Amino acid sequence: MTKLLEGIESAKDLHSMSNQQLTQVAKEIREILCGLLNIRTAHFASNLGVVELCLALHSTFDFLEDRLIWDTGHQIYPHKLVTGRFKDFPSIRTRGGLMGYPNPAESDYDLFMTGHAGCSVSTALGLQSGDDLSGHPERHSVAVIGDGAFPSGIVFEALNNAGELNSNALIILNDNRMSICPRVGSVANYLDRLRANPFYTGLKNEVVKVLNHLPVFGDPAEKLLAQMKEGVKAGLHGGMLFEELGIHYVGPIDGHDIGLLKKYLQMVKDKEGPVLLHVVTEKGHGYEPAEQDPVFFHTPPAFEDKSGTAQILPSKSAPAYTNFAREAIGDAMRRDEKVTVMTAAMCQGNKLEPVREEFPKRFFDVGICESHAVAFAAGQAKTGRKPIVTIYSTFLQRSYDQIFQEVALQNLPVVLMMDRAGLAGPDGATHHGVFDIGYNRIFPNMISMAPGSGAELKAMLDFALDCDKPVAIRYPKASAAEIDLSNQPIELGKSQIVRWGTDGALLGLGPMLEMALEAADKLSEIGIEVAVINPRFIKPLDTELLEKVFTKCRFVVSMEEGALAGGFGSAVLELACDQGWNTCGMRRLGIPDEFAEHGDRKELLADFGMSPDRVFELCQELAENSSVQV
Repeated sequence: MTKLLEGIESAKDLHSMSNQQLTQVAKEIREILCGLLNIRTAHFASNLGVVELCLALHSTFDFLEDRLIWDTGHQIYPHKLVTGRFKDFPSIRTRGGLMGYPNPAESDYDLFMTGHAGCSVSTALGLQSGDDLSGHPERHSVAVIGDGAFPSGIVFEALNNAGELNSNALIILNDNRMSICPRVGSVANYLDRLRANPFYTGLKNEVVKVLNHLPVFGDPAEKLLAQMKEGVKAGLHGGMLFEELGIHYVGPIDGHDIGLLKKYLQMVKDKEGPVLLHVVTEKGHGYEPAEQDPVFFHTPPAFEDKSGTAQILPSKSAPAYTNFAREAIGDAMRRDEKVTVMTAAMCQGNKLEPVREEFPKRFFDVGICESHAVAFAAGQAKTGRKPIVTIYSTFLQRSYDQIFQEVALQNLPVVLMMDRAGLAGPDGATHHGVFDIGYNRIFPNMISMAPGSGAELKAMLDFALDCDKPVAIRYPKASAAEIDLSNQPIELGKSQIVRWGTDGALLGLGPMLEMALEAADKLSEIGIEVAVINPRFIKPLDTELLEKVFTKCRFVVSMEEGALAGGFGSAVLELACDQGWNTCGMRRLGIPDEFAEHGDRKELLADFGMSPDRVFELCQELAENSSVQV
């Protein structure tokens, strides 16, 4: 069989292909995607669902001139395969390879890195407006947004603006009834009604024909009849919500029929004003295991396909911090009926399905609406509930103002549990949770913590739920360290001495504690005895212990899996400066002032000087050159 895909050097090559050839390309893309999962974990079901849509778009538009935004960008794989990156595709999500999201550095076909949901309509409108102002009204702007992302607040801000601007932007609603998990909320219910509307079978047209033959005259009774006629028409008209906003609604149509997609895309391509094309797809389409379980196959572990059955390859990883967080939350909810949980479409990512099943009335998935989740939690806290908001660190940034206004300013006891706090590995720059230390510690009333082991995570949650203040707990996408830290209970603002030595000190925040201990063991072998401190608290800092460290140890190294700017090391330096301690022997390890790329987490940490060997080398150098006198 001829391999069409490997001969595609540019998406322009699709323009000359027949629908039959495009269908063959779709089949080949799915084979490539299944092959990728034999090697490594990757976004899977979402990419299977947009293959035909991607091919139809690229065979209708020229996106070297026109504009295309994928929202979110984890469904970018088919797009990459047909835009000149076929040969490099096996490198996707590896250090130095293709990014698993759009990346303007890779291709002119990629305009934005779109790793967070909801912004595509806004950016597409901006592109269209900018092109109009620049004298290029012939360019088309297209936003592809999933129904899971659609309820995001910024989407409705953009729709509100779109109707007023009346720009020729095309919004493609990729409706597969999913985000990562099945999507929730009234917007989801509205889309379901559009999909199931019996008038799309032809009844609607017949009723409208009858209504159009009703006479309209001039007296008041007949005017009322005319108003009723228009009201009934509006009720029969699918997409009335969008039409009322000034956006032409078309659909829903089958998103896996390439010929039909091309027909409708051509029809709406030059339509005046903003258009929403409702496309119905199936997440996981074309691979039966993913069709049956799109939640699991959103980002499944590596598997081997055996006659259409996915056999998951064995993993030797220790339990992740996420697992310990789930168990801690479940225990807290069993112990105290005041405890509630909020998440923003991340039930599966945070492994909270068992919690949702056991406590359905106290579990709230608000969809991809992080700002709402935090403000909603604040409202519950005001009534005496003990809400836990569990969201990835990078996604919690979307609720920055609510953390400030509704939580910290009101001094409400909301617990923020930030998964993926640190380097998120192959997901890359859009998903690395490295900024939460800086954006949380600046707020008055906020307590900020980081556990050094899985067991300590549970102890910190128990502590947080007994606080009368907001608490942020950060933990990484990594296997949890198995370190016994139970000899000292959690006390507000108190750090823990794990081992002592005066040649130097390592402040190993959270998951860096394990690395600090490994480096300390290596240093001990050459006669350098360093203290290893488990800080526990980013805020408030342990002033008493840090004074001992700075006055007794020859050098101090802070280690954090977060941005150095405004981070934990910065907080320690600020305190030392204010206290008048000698900081000449202090060094900070963390993420420098750059966006970390994608790759294996340990490789990325090593690039930034955070590996047992690199820490050992730094401490050896400091010990030899330090002029600090004890």
